Parts: sequence; structure tokens; C-alpha cells
Amino acid sequence: MLPLQGITVVELGQNLAGPYASEILGLLGAQVVKIERPEGDDARGWGPPFHAGTATTFHAINRNKRSIALDLKDRAAVEWLRGFLKGADIFVQNMRPGSLEAMGLGAEAVRALNPRLIYCSLHAFGAAGPLALKPGYEPIVQAFAGMFSVNGSMEAPPARVGMQVLDLGTGVWAALGCLAALQRRHLTGEGATVDTSLFETGLGWMGQHFAGYFETGRQPPRHRSGNPKLIVFQAFDTADGEIVVAAANDRLFAKFAAVLGRPEWGADPRFRTNKDRIAHREILLPLLEAAMLTRGSEDWAAALEAAGVPCSPIHDLAAVAAHPQTEALGMVVAAPDAPKGIGLPVSFDRARPPVERGAPALGEANAEFGAPVPKAR
Repeated sequence: MLPLQGITVVELGQNLAGPYASEILGLLGAQVVKIERPEGDDARGWGPPFHAGTATTFHAINRNKRSIALDLKDRAAVEWLRGFLKGADIFVQNMRPGSLEAMGLGAEAVRALNPRLIYCSLHAFGAAGPLALKPGYEPIVQAFAGMFSVNGSMEAPPARVGMQVLDLGTGVWAALGCLAALQRRHLTGEGATVDTSLFETGLGWMGQHFAGYFETGRQPPRHRSGNPKLIVFQAFDTADGEIVVAAANDRLFAKFAAVLGRPEWGADPRFRTNKDRIAHREILLPLLEAAMLTRGSEDWAAALEAAGVPCSPIHDLAAVAAHPQTEALGMVVAAPDAPKGIGLPVSFDRARPPVERGAPALGEANAEFGAPVPKAR
């Protein structure tokens, strides 16, 4: 039995963050009913690539759901949704700020109808403050939250993180907030209003950087592959590619130096501790870079792993998908008539929650749930 069986989730979501939050809940066993505009979630068209006419992005974050198409400009559709929410456990929404309040579907109004409801909103910049009504997409909020400023190399312009780390991260926080609210409801009988945002997620991911900034007042330097507070903790060019080495403490650095054929570096007063290595990075890094160029990536990986030094070649997606570790974990999953995807990154009693259905066709569940069918425009 999955943990959320018997829980009903209604999603009025679009794009990525809200839909990912409800997909997590659906993969954990909840019944998720996705409410879409008559033309569908914008993400249905976010391709190529497409599978069966729908973007693979949409397929990836809308599994284990049913779809109801509603025209919320029609008062009858709004009233149907208000009635449907009376029987729901969780409502997840990431619509344009203020739009649901104007329709009588804001948190206060809906929770008055169903005091046990957990009303979860995902915002761009937060539920309060001068930017509460400001919309925002992933790269905008990454830039605003300071993430660009610490990403990339010092020799290049600041860069965004190359995946939807805020959209998906905010989806995780939303799902976690809903689970915590369910636990509180179990104790008190009361629902809750849960709020999170891309901006808050960005600040959370930047917590270590801000801790350093608050102490020193200095902007942390960027690093292409590593961490400016640790040496050795980065990628190196080898004779035939790149490899990431994480000799992240003094013992591992000494082992790394021994594999390089320079065991004396582990005892060198310039390099003995991380503080020493940071202070003498302009001397040490060229020495390490030159040594790493003398052998190929696989050769270095074998030698470093044998010595207990964490390392990895830089894989592309094909290599990751084909790796025995990926297969052993059962992370690549697919439902009938759906494209392959990545499973939920958690398991229960050594079993990963199954994907029982792929992303739904637009409006495929209107008749089943008695929802009004949008009029043709």
C-alpha cells in the first residue's frame, strides 16, 4: 500500500512547479485530478520532442493523474470546482497571482467550504511582500535570487543552473509542506494554507553562500565545477576527457597526492590542510592540472577508486541511462502507452512507487467526474 492511498488531490496547475508537486503526491498513491484550461496546460506544447503529440516535458511531470478540462470563465464551471473541492484533501495551485481570489477560489474562500482542506500555493516571489503579485519563470528567479552570481567560471559571464532547479525544487517543498500539513490534520482535524515559491527555494539552495556572505560581507567567487571553499573538489582535464575529483578532506588529499605520484604534497606545509590549500591555490592547482593530463580518465578513475578517493567521469545522458547503477535502482520507468521517464527518487520497503498511468489526455476524465464540458470557442 502506498502512503497516500485514499487522499484526493486537486491540481489547478500549469507549467512545471505546481504539476510536479502534485505528481509527487500522485506517485505516492494519492488520486490526483488535474484541472486544465480548455486549451490545456501550456507545457503540453513545450517541445520538441513530443510523444503521441504531447511534449515529453509534460509527460515527465504529469504521471498518475486524471485530467478535467474546465473553462473557469464560465460561472457554472467555477461552481462545479468549488463543489468538487469540498471532498478534496489537498488543493495545489500555481496560477497567476490574484486570479483565483477574483473567482472566489482563494485560500480563505475555499477553506471556508472545506476546513479540512490543505490549500497549497506555489508562487514566483512569495505570498507576501512588494513582489507577491509579480509573475516569474525559472531563469528570472534564478537571476533575482543570486544563483547566476555563483554559477559558472570566473573567466565567463554568470550562468543559470542548467535544469529547472527552482521549479522542481519548489514542487518538492510544496509536496513536503502538504505532507507535513496532512500529519498536523491527523492530530487536529484542521486543514492548512501552505505557501512556497521559486524565490524562497532559491534562497534556500543558496543558504551556504549566504552564511558566508553574512559573516564576511563578500560575494563568493564562481567556480566552473567545484567549490571555492574546498580543494580538491572539482573537474580536471585528463589526456582524453574530464574527471571530477572530490578529495574533500586532508586525508583524501594525501591519498590523491599519493596516486599522482607526489606523496610529499600531503605533508607539504603549503598543502597540508584545506586552509593551506586555499591560501596556496595558485601554486597547487597548476601542479594538479599538469599531473592529471598525463593519463586518461578511465585510468585515473580506476587508480583513484582503488585508493578510496571519490571521483567520477563526466557522463552524458546516454552513459547515465545505460549505467548498471541506474538499472539496479530501477530509476527508469514507464507506464503503458507512455514514454520512459525517471521514477520518484524515494522507495518504501525497498520498492519504488510505480507509475500506473502516463500523463492524461486533456479532459479525459470530465465525464467520469461529472464536470461540465467547456463550450467550443
